[in-house]
Amino acid sequence: MTKRVEIAQLLAQPPIGETITVSGWVRAFRANQFIALNDGSSMNNLQVVVDYENFDEALLKKVSFHSCISVTGKLVESKGAGQSVEVAAEQLSILGETNPDEYALQPKRQTMEFLREKAHFRMRTNTFSAVFRIRHALAFAVHKYYNDRNFYYLHTPIITGSDAEGAGEMFRVTTLPPENPPKKEDGSVDWKSDFFEKATNLTVSGQLQAEIGALALGKVYTFGPTFRAENSNTSRHLAEFWMIEPEVAFYDIQDDMDLAEDFVKYLINYVLDNYRADLEFLDKRIKDLEKNIKKEERREMGLIETLEFVVADDFARITYTEAVNLLQNSKPYKKGRFQYPVEWGNDLQAEHERWLVEKKFKKPVIVRDYPKDIKAFYMRLNDDGKTVAAMDVLFPGIGEVIGGSQREERLDVLKARMEEMDIPEEELWWYLELRKFGGAPHAGFGLGFERMIQFVTGMGNIRDVVPFPRTPGSAEF
Repeated sequence: MTKRVEIAQLLAQPPIGETITVSGWVRAFRANQFIALNDGSSMNNLQVVVDYENFDEALLKKVSFHSCISVTGKLVESKGAGQSVEVAAEQLSILGETNPDEYALQPKRQTMEFLREKAHFRMRTNTFSAVFRIRHALAFAVHKYYNDRNFYYLHTPIITGSDAEGAGEMFRVTTLPPENPPKKEDGSVDWKSDFFEKATNLTVSGQLQAEIGALALGKVYTFGPTFRAENSNTSRHLAEFWMIEPEVAFYDIQDDMDLAEDFVKYLINYVLDNYRADLEFLDKRIKDLEKNIKKEERREMGLIETLEFVVADDFARITYTEAVNLLQNSKPYKKGRFQYPVEWGNDLQAEHERWLVEKKFKKPVIVRDYPKDIKAFYMRLNDDGKTVAAMDVLFPGIGEVIGGSQREERLDVLKARMEEMDIPEEELWWYLELRKFGGAPHAGFGLGFERMIQFVTGMGNIRDVVPFPRTPGSAEF
């Protein structure tokens, strides 16, 4: 028996005239003669030509949409349009049958909502196979980028006793019986009786631990799952998501912005250079979907054109104060079209961020120097005493993809900020000691991996770029 060859390898270097074996899932079976076979290694299918007279009719009747088959035959130049080579089948076996009357998916366009309910099958579709190949590509590119620049990959804990963001929306980790946890005399839960002898949660960020690494190894990055118990059912939020968080000693806010821009451009270029066929399919998919909507609601540029535009141009860089002034002088603000108020001291909402990116600058924007009262305690206080050295990278269609800052390295200022925000020093004693003993200026940021995938693939909902989304009321699969 000949060894199985992946379709991507066959199409890249076709051994014409050789007998080969391919296995995969049937995407189509036309005229009981032409099978479109896909094994997940490529966006492209391989055509298998079946001479009906050479095969048992009962066997061929089992070949249906998404049934799994193995085919052995000679690879020949194709006579038809659309493919350069095809397999002339000599042997065919059914590895996994599919009863078309019972199978959840049909060979037609399915809604994204329906496919989320069938997440165990949706990777077999063209759209999701492309999305998850690109997800892999971006993950690989993350590690390659930092490895090639002498960063060290740091595994930070998933279970933590601190809330890095101060948001409080965390998932509790406990072994205590929920119906009757041990109590102290004052009626509060006795966490000393729990596994870790303290209250613990699933992490929202590996940043604080990454700072430990940066202040010893110089340049580190984390890449792992993070969790937020935010009861939000939007197209931009997940309860479980992945974050990439570089942290670098001796960096200031300018270095941080430079790293962020270079990093995201590298990721986009990697996919453009290596996964073009998947991008072309997703680009065409978006254009086909937008044929049925109003012209003014369509994207100004196609997916690939947008990606190429982003990597070709320098990002706009403005301060938060400049952003507020621009928004207050905008037509949507003057005509009352913004849902949320625009005032100095308020956080920018997605609608504000998208106006800056899509209408004002028409390219990604980095906003820096936010009011201290809307940012975390660890961000370095600027000389004006009102703002901190924070920065957000905003992308078209998505809004914020990166949030970062120069960290507060001055012990006295950090202590004052923690007191101001009611963060007990004893909870983060080790964080303070980083400043007390051999502290150094440093900076870093967090990139929401799923939002980056959403931008690169053009998918409209963040639930469609993670294999098994975790959202309020949903933990299937």
